[in-house]
Amino acid sequence: MYYDPIKNIFAEAVKHNAFLRKLFYKILNLMFLRSWYVRKQLKKIRLKFQSKHIDILDAGTGYAQYSYFMYKYLQPANILAVDVKEDWIEDCKAFFEKEKIKSVKFQVADLTEITFENQFDLIVCVDVMEHIVDDVIVFNNYYRALKPGGFLLINTPSVFGGSDVHDDEDESFIGEHARDGYSKEDLMNKLSPLGFQLYKAQYTYGFWGNIAWKFGIKYPMIMLNLSKLFFIILPVYYIITFPFTYIMMNLDFYSNNKIGSGINLIVQKPVK
Repeated sequence: MYYDPIKNIFAEAVKHNAFLRKLFYKILNLMFLRSWYVRKQLKKIRLKFQSKHIDILDAGTGYAQYSYFMYKYLQPANILAVDVKEDWIEDCKAFFEKEKIKSVKFQVADLTEITFENQFDLIVCVDVMEHIVDDVIVFNNYYRALKPGGFLLINTPSVFGGSDVHDDEDESFIGEHARDGYSKEDLMNKLSPLGFQLYKAQYTYGFWGNIAWKFGIKYPMIMLNLSKLFFIILPVYYIITFPFTYIMMNLDFYSNNKIGSGINLIVQKPVK
């Protein structure tokens, strides 16, 4: 299944209405369990810098919902949001300019080609690395882009059921993925030789979170791929199912998952 056509429909629906876009951001933050984990860790990382002004790179910004969250809750900060998709960048740029948000800038960029040097205190990379074949090149670019003492937060599917792949015969649920996922060891085997030091690693979407993802995200996406008419009954579907998925997401969020279909990993560039 391909995710991008569905994502483009949502992006087009909120493109010209600031209220709908903000509501859309709230829905994304509520419906996607990964956002719960990412926002929690972003707030914790911000505390490490106390009241110091920080520079942030939102690497693969997509809808720019995390840039909007960081603009609201991680100040004082300047944020550069980049993505390879020019139409998405222009759309996000127009919204932020309309809202007179000056601390967030947008730029079209291929993460395999960025050349920033010691520029950022924090790099945020949410559900991006599974799309990139040359991941080590990107990790090296991140290392070079960070200031000494800076943090890199990576959120991605894991090898333990990420992309809904559970054995060798399964195919990725998302057709745009270049890999099914990472383990903590996979990531550190690529990040450690570059100089990164592990700060925190946490598996997400354990037993309860994975069930919640299927009912809250997977099954609706399958139906939307079959027919766009499902948009009409989508609100009714969520009225019925969301109370149960919300409880399961909370069970996951407050659990210590030994494995899970997602991984949230934070590394730091050491101060030399």
